[in-house]
Amino acid sequence: MGHSKISGVIITFNEENNLRRCINSLIPVVDEIVVVDSFSTDATKNTALELGAIFIENEFKGHIEQKNFAVAQAKHDFILSLDADEALSPLLMETILKIKNNPTHQAYAINRITSYCGQWIRHSGWYPDRKVRLWNKNIGKWTGENPHDKVTIKDGVSIGLIKKDILHYSFPTISSHAQTADNFSEIAAKESFKKGKKANLLVHIVLNPAFTFFKKYIIDRGFLDGYNGFVIAVLSAHSNFLKYTKLRALYAKNNEKNTDI
Repeated sequence: MGHSKISGVIITFNEENNLRRCINSLIPVVDEIVVVDSFSTDATKNTALELGAIFIENEFKGHIEQKNFAVAQAKHDFILSLDADEALSPLLMETILKIKNNPTHQAYAINRITSYCGQWIRHSGWYPDRKVRLWNKNIGKWTGENPHDKVTIKDGVSIGLIKKDILHYSFPTISSHAQTADNFSEIAAKESFKKGKKANLLVHIVLNPAFTFFKKYIIDRGFLDGYNGFVIAVLSAHSNFLKYTKLRALYAKNNEKNTDI
């Protein structure tokens, strides 16, 4: 296919602590960097402009909507999408540069490894956490259910696999994970409510969190991640518990009769 140009795309809101690392990892690899920001109140804008990114402000309506808007602002067909708390590893940079000179696929899934309180998590269902992050925008777009977005590629298009890592600096502290669990459960509950999904007391509020813990810690071998693996399993279960209790609360608030208890 010959040499391809790539647009690096990031969405941000108050990401001054992460953005520099993210953009600096993209600079050697991409031909432009587009940052779409939902009116940050910190130094996000200054950092983006200082590092030469195209900076666009757009009201946040949801992760999926914002990411698709950001892709639409990109000049080149090939998109490399990162979250602000992610960065390309040096080996991943090398691999993408090789692909850029001779792409063999229209889309690539990339491994992602997460740093949790300074430890790279290799189990707990968190690795290799493959996600399509490099693709031709004409054959794929962001879909899913907020806040869990994913890139969906047209049927019949083969997806290449890059076994090098995106570095995900998501949780510097346990309290940051707890906060994210709370935030994401809030968004997920509202999405489920919009779609008319119900929360059954026994299935969703009692059994689902218990199974989530068992899956993360035992089936996904979270115990091999040591103490942090245990904490991840507990907080993952807690996040599901919050999602379904909040969903029930939304129904109660609307004075609708909820699912059979």
